[in-house]
Amino acid sequence: MKNPVIAASGTFGFGIEYEEYFDPTILGGVSSKGLTLRPSRGNAGIRVWETPMGMLNSIGLENPGVEHFVSHEALEMRKLGCAVIANLGGHSEEDYVTGAEMLNGCDIDILELNISCPNVKSGGMAFGTDPDQAADITSKVKAVTRHPLMVKLTPNAGDIVAVARACEEAGADGLSLINTVLGMAIDVRAEKAVFNNVYAGLSGPAIMPIALRMVHQVAHAVSIPVSGLGGISTAEDAIAFIMAGASTVQVGATTFRDPMAMVNIIKGLEEYAEKKSLKNIQDIRGIV
Repeated sequence: MKNPVIAASGTFGFGIEYEEYFDPTILGGVSSKGLTLRPSRGNAGIRVWETPMGMLNSIGLENPGVEHFVSHEALEMRKLGCAVIANLGGHSEEDYVTGAEMLNGCDIDILELNISCPNVKSGGMAFGTDPDQAADITSKVKAVTRHPLMVKLTPNAGDIVAVARACEEAGADGLSLINTVLGMAIDVRAEKAVFNNVYAGLSGPAIMPIALRMVHQVAHAVSIPVSGLGGISTAEDAIAFIMAGASTVQVGATTFRDPMAMVNIIKGLEEYAEKKSLKNIQDIRGIV
């Protein structure tokens, strides 16, 4: 990657949508909208709710399906001129394995195994909260994929370090964390939960201290690369994650507020490296 900044899954579409704002070739990589084996319309009802320091979402992995991605979106993403990451979700073990096999047919750089989405009624986060289940699905997908495998972890696990180590032992080539934190909103006027699923995923600046702590714990507990995300809005935020041990950073919710956020973060990283006379920004990785 030309730099460590990646557009996080679910916040950047398939990359093409943001070409009117800036040239995506400047990015280190783009992680696709979360994919499922079959097309999905996502969740019904309200799907996004603003919070004081972020947002709750219950999108539910709306996407065109793996087959359509292989024949359409993946080809367009390849033209972006940066690392292409396919984010794969699922409702069952079979979904993950079959989806990974189908993705062997397209030109991507990394398969990001999403076992951490809180907004689906089955699968998703259920695989990521237990070390044994996380290891099992990781090993099964690793056995069939031809791509480097990065497993996306949930902060809602009881022991995220145990889950991370289990994924590493099962063959993961890298880890990304954290996905959204499980939250809730209530419409006091209507006297009911805002979301049809009741609970939703919280992202944005509010979760950054949690994400930073978990990235620090995991990066110091495993020997594979870690991609850090969760509330990153500025170059200073990105630097903090790299100092905590992240090899790359993913920027998500802040892009909705400021489509140019990643451009400014990349520029800020370059300025920091020059100021500190660093040959590579990775020189500060894991110094805390």
